[in-house]
Amino acid sequence: MTRRAPRVLVAGTLFGQPRGGVRRHNAELLPRAARLLCEGGGRLVVLAGREGLRIETPAPLEVLASDVPAHPPLRRARAEGGALREALEQAAHAGRPFDLVHTAHLPAPRELGVPFTLTLHDLRRLARWPGRWLARPFLSDAVSRAAGVVAVSRTVRDEIASRFGPRRSWVVPNAADHLEVLPRRVATQNPFLLHVGHIEPRKNLGLIVRALALDPSLPPLHLVGAPKGREDRRLLRLTRKLGVEARVRFLGPLPDPELPPLYAACSAAVFPSRIEGFGIGTLEAMLAGAPVAVARAGALPEVAGPEAPTFSPDDPGECARAIALARNTPRTLRIAARERARRYSWDASAQQLVALWSEVTGS
Repeated sequence: MTRRAPRVLVAGTLFGQPRGGVRRHNAELLPRAARLLCEGGGRLVVLAGREGLRIETPAPLEVLASDVPAHPPLRRARAEGGALREALEQAAHAGRPFDLVHTAHLPAPRELGVPFTLTLHDLRRLARWPGRWLARPFLSDAVSRAAGVVAVSRTVRDEIASRFGPRRSWVVPNAADHLEVLPRRVATQNPFLLHVGHIEPRKNLGLIVRALALDPSLPPLHLVGAPKGREDRRLLRLTRKLGVEARVRFLGPLPDPELPPLYAACSAAVFPSRIEGFGIGTLEAMLAGAPVAVARAGALPEVAGPEAPTFSPDDPGECARAIALARNTPRTLRIAARERARRYSWDASAQQLVALWSEVTGS
């Protein structure tokens, strides 16, 4: 007898956050997973918070509204736990009980009466001072109680194992096949380097600024992404101090249709993050045929592959040399990088996610 697919309740009270990798991950995976679950007789419902959802929710993906606030975290956790338990009770009373809760943020819910799985995009909370002392017990507790842990890269999975011991875990990677790929036409009149991602400290963008100051032959840098805190102001002060203000442009967050022309025209895309659980921007650049240079940190080398020039996240001179190498990447290596990027697929990742939910629930 064929068993039905599981009914999954997703804790989505943080899905109202700004554009970024976590939002992209859920926006691409959840509608696909909902279709797969529905085809097997299952169901996927997202519990939205007070801020709502900033992702599209096509049928059969269902949304359950709640008044759970996104912040502060402990207040959210208390309210979210109650909202999840209420949703579970109502579904059971209606004769369509949920088999599983899935969450991607901490603190993890308690006393649900059903197993839960947890997605970890990175372990950045353990690198923050002084918050890491508070984050570690929350992470350890969540990982130990979860029926399964989902990591977005082998790098994150291995770090989880090294910090918390072996766990039942899977790698469900991000992808870039949401990106429209345009013919590669490198700007020769006004060449530029490109970085796509939030303007925040962990992205380590000051390293590229210092590389520009060391090597006047490098093209200007275009930064695409929303600033967090005052990081954009700090970077602007740094450009003035180093005399490269005219060579750094802050383009702000751009809608998806405006990214393909930038990837198609850039001399190279540079990603100097100190902490990166995956690196969707890196994969997007590779898929677009743009050469990349990445820091030897987090999952960036895993995603970029062995052909990409790398550099220490603490060495602006090495960064400048890696950018120069990337700009001269042979066409054959750029084709190989594009083929590597094509191995990642949102459809395939959604299938993996549904398969692990089925495994956890015995469906």
